[in-house]
Amino acid sequence: MKKQFALLRKVRTSVAKKSEINIPGADGRLQSVGIIMDGNGRWAKARGLSRSEGHKAGAKVIEDVIRTLNDLGVHHVTLYAFSTENWKRPKEEVDGIMNLIYAYLRRVKEISAEYETSVRFIGDKSPLPKRLREKCIEIENMSSSKTHIINIALNYGGRDEIVRAVNEAIREGCNPVTEADISRHLYTSDSPDPDLIIRTGGDLRISNFMIWQSAYSELYVTDTLWPDFGREELIKAAEEFYKRKRRYGGLNPEDEAK
Repeated sequence: MKKQFALLRKVRTSVAKKSEINIPGADGRLQSVGIIMDGNGRWAKARGLSRSEGHKAGAKVIEDVIRTLNDLGVHHVTLYAFSTENWKRPKEEVDGIMNLIYAYLRRVKEISAEYETSVRFIGDKSPLPKRLREKCIEIENMSSSKTHIINIALNYGGRDEIVRAVNEAIREGCNPVTEADISRHLYTSDSPDPDLIIRTGGDLRISNFMIWQSAYSELYVTDTLWPDFGREELIKAAEEFYKRKRRYGGLNPEDEAK
C-alpha cells in the first residue's frame, strides 16, 4: 500500500510539473504572486452558514491555486492567511481559524513535498498557539528550496514588517538605513517582490499586505469570493498581467519612439 501511495504521489507530481498553461504573450515574467484571500465570511453568510464554515471552504481552494500557479510557472507565492488586525474578530472565530490552520498544515507538508517547494511562515509567530508555532517551525525546517517558496502570512502586517526590518538594520549597525537594508531584513527576503497581487472579494484596498514589496506590483481585483476562486479565475489574472506594460516609472522602448 505504501509503495502504491508513493507511486501515485510521483505520478501526481509529474503531471503537475508537465501541465503547462499557454497564455498569449507569456514570457515567464510572472514569477511571484501575492494573494489576499478575502470573502470567506460573505460566502458563508450568503449560504446561511457560519463564518467558520466559510473559512473551511476557503482552505480547500488553496491546493488548486498552488497547482495552477505551478502550471503557470510561478515559483513564489505569498498567501495572506491571518493579519495582525484579525485578532479584533470574535474569539470564537479566531480560535476556529487557528485550529483550521493547524489541521491544514498536514496537507501543506504534503504539498511542499509534491512540488519540491519550501514553506515559510511570515509574520510574528510569538502570539500564535504553542502547538501551531511548533508545527510551523517543523514544516519550515523540512524544506530548503530557495527557488520555489510558499509564504504563508500568519499574524502578518506590512507596517509591522517594515518597522521590524528597520530596527534589525539599526541593530546591525546600518547608518543610514537604505532601501537595500530594509529589503534584506523583510520576512520575504528570499523571495522576489510580487509581480502580481490578487485580491478576491472585490474590495479595492491592499489591507496592510506586503506594502513595501508591492510598490510596483500589478493589481488584480475580482468580485469572486475566495471559496469560489479557482483555476479559471487565476488564469484570467495571469492573462491580464501579461497584457499590461510594466514601466517602473520609466518608459518602454515603444513609448520612447512616439
